[in-house]
Amino acid sequence: MTTIDDLVALVPPPTEPVDARGDWDEVEAALGLALPADFKALIGLYGLGQFVDHITPLTPFGAHGLLIERAQGLLGREGPYREKYPAECPYPFYPEPGGLLEWAGTDNGDALCWLTEGEPDGWRVVVWNPRAVAYHEHDAGAARFLHGWLSGRVSTRILSDEFRQAGLWFEPFRVREHVTLTLSESSLPYDERLRILREALAPTEHRGGYEDEDGDRQDHLAATDLGWRLTYASDFDHQILAAFPPEDEQRARLTLFDTARRMGCRVLSATTRLGEPVWT
Repeated sequence: MTTIDDLVALVPPPTEPVDARGDWDEVEAALGLALPADFKALIGLYGLGQFVDHITPLTPFGAHGLLIERAQGLLGREGPYREKYPAECPYPFYPEPGGLLEWAGTDNGDALCWLTEGEPDGWRVVVWNPRAVAYHEHDAGAARFLHGWLSGRVSTRILSDEFRQAGLWFEPFRVREHVTLTLSESSLPYDERLRILREALAPTEHRGGYEDEDGDRQDHLAATDLGWRLTYASDFDHQILAAFPPEDEQRARLTLFDTARRMGCRVLSATTRLGEPVWT
């Protein structure tokens, strides 16, 4: 039987997890449900963050209390759709008896839920895509499902396998500023530009990416010592998308502008997530 220890061996937790501690009795009282032991262990070890930049366990602790926040709004969000299309909603929703209760989410808007039937340690995972109204039930709890999917032993119709192809990691949550640099073209080939970028931010880890049929690419990077996250892209615009701790803003500006120059590029614009200009 797969346990939380197997997940820890597969993907080591952070040394200082974020929002990992709190009063579980208060959480269970707020929900009106006892929760599975493996989920409590999962949150205690990993806290707030993401597996392979994709799956976020919903810690009930910290400023947002994600588990309770998502739970309390679930029936209100989904009830009207079910009334209109009952055949497309095969499961009840929390707080209905035996209803789905979300314990993790993905960047694509998918939900990893428990089917809250029977004793908590026997709850099964249902992966749910609300956009496509698709469900896939698994005979596993939270830790066993995560271990199975991350290791490739479990597949689901809803989660894409591409997220685990670059390796396995857990990234604890950290506040970061996000800036997009749009660059001019360069006479240097893409791989040489990428090499210069990685050298400027070394050490780095490759965190996946893709290349389309026209040869346009995205490469996702983690600058591990800096705590920066970057995407280098040529698929739509020629861009560097950078995320860095707020206190590193001046260093990020100097480093990225200098690196763009060495890549043979001019910085045409630098904008926030909302498209507002910065670093002008």
